[in-house]
Formats: sequence, C-alpha cells, structure tokens
Amino acid sequence: MTSAPRMVPEEVPVAFSYAGTTHAVMMASPGDLEDFALGFSLTEGIVGRPDEIESIEVEDLGAGIDVRIRLRDAANTRFQARRRRLAGPVGCGLCGIESIEEAMRSADTVGEARLVLSAEDVTGAVRLLSKRQPLHAETGAVHAAGLYVPGRGVVMVREDVGRHNALDKLAGALAKAGIDGTSGAVVVTSRVSVEMVQKTAAIGAPIIIAVSAPTALAIRTAEEAGMTLAALVRGDEFDIFTRAERVSSGVSTHVA
Repeated sequence: MTSAPRMVPEEVPVAFSYAGTTHAVMMASPGDLEDFALGFSLTEGIVGRPDEIESIEVEDLGAGIDVRIRLRDAANTRFQARRRRLAGPVGCGLCGIESIEEAMRSADTVGEARLVLSAEDVTGAVRLLSKRQPLHAETGAVHAAGLYVPGRGVVMVREDVGRHNALDKLAGALAKAGIDGTSGAVVVTSRVSVEMVQKTAAIGAPIIIAVSAPTALAIRTAEEAGMTLAALVRGDEFDIFTRAERVSSGVSTHVA
C-alpha cells in the first residue's frame, strides 16, 4: 500500500437571501457564486431578466456563504407576494399545497426552435464537455453543464458538486455574457430529473443532452415543453426520448 495526495472537491452551504430573508440553502462548490445567484434567480422564476437584479453581494461566514440578492422594485414586489403565497398557515394539513404546485410547475415552452443537430453533434458535445472540466479532472467528483453551439463547440461550462447547481451557474454565466440559450443545446454530465428539464427550458435551449438516464417525469415534461431530450450518450450511441426530429442522422435509438 502506498500513500499519495488526493484532490477532493469542497462542499459548503450557500444561502440565497432576497429582501433580507433566506430563500434557499444549497450544498455547493464555492465558485462562480454570482453566476449561481443570477442563474438560480432566472431558472426559478424569481426574476425574468438579469436587469431586475440591482446587486449581488457574497459574504463568507466561515461555516457557509451568504449570497444577498437585492431585487429592483417590481421584481421585489413579485417576490414578496410569492413568499406570502407559499407561507401557508401552520398545522393546516394542506399548507404544503402551494409548495407542491411550485415543484410541479410547467416548464417554459421552447417553441418551434430551428436548431437541428447531427448524431455527431450530440456525441461530440459530450466529448467536448469532458475536456472542459478542470475541477472534475482534479477530483473526479463534480458535475458539469455546458452549452454546445453547432460550428462553435461548447461555448460555456460551469462545474459544481450538485448537478442542479452546475446548470444554474451555466444559466447565470450565459445571461451575464449575453449568450442566447436558444442558439444551442445544454449538455450535462448527470441524469435528467424534472428540475433539469425545467431549468434548461428557462435557459431557452430546445435540446438537452445527458450522459445518464432521464426520469419518466422528466421525459413527460420535456415533451410538453417541446424539448428534444437525448440521453445515455455512450461513445457513438445514445437514446432520443422526445422530439427526435431535431437530430438529423447517425447512430441513435428513438425510445419514445
């Protein structure tokens, strides 16, 4: 037996506070936190545009990180109304109903996007993403989300210990850079849950490509949103679960 140093990823609690109130706490990698805050605000529908956020302040508290997001007037009014709606009376037996409705919200509709990929685009996007993951290369223990644009490759990537966090960080990075999500396909290193579909739809991407499998609810939600879902990418093979017309040719299986 030999001993050697081993890099492992950091994981810390990250709290998002709006209007002085903590709204959510996630266990996350402590990097790209402004991207994370902006992306979370967009994909969760707290804001509709980046300019509805007045400021983002990040404070390291030692035991965790507090990210304070200050909303502009109209967005803040909407957020306060949403908070009141979700609060519910204590001990009523039905007080979680609004939160359940929030969790099961419909994904944005991506419309009749004209983006069409070849099978080589799908498998190539996964290969390109694997080369843009420095934290994973060091630790082998984080997820990545990227945007693949035909002819340009993977134009933006973010990593995190949480798959949802990586996708939120990507959403924020794209918004800050002014990159239109409808121009490409979201590529992720994880399985596809319904939240991953909802967040991809919020980005506007009409295609999501995943290394692992989707859930049944994710498939139904992608279909309703008009999104193409390609998953289980292994070498040159993959499965298409919804809207196969956006993948033009190659070695794939349509399993819908």
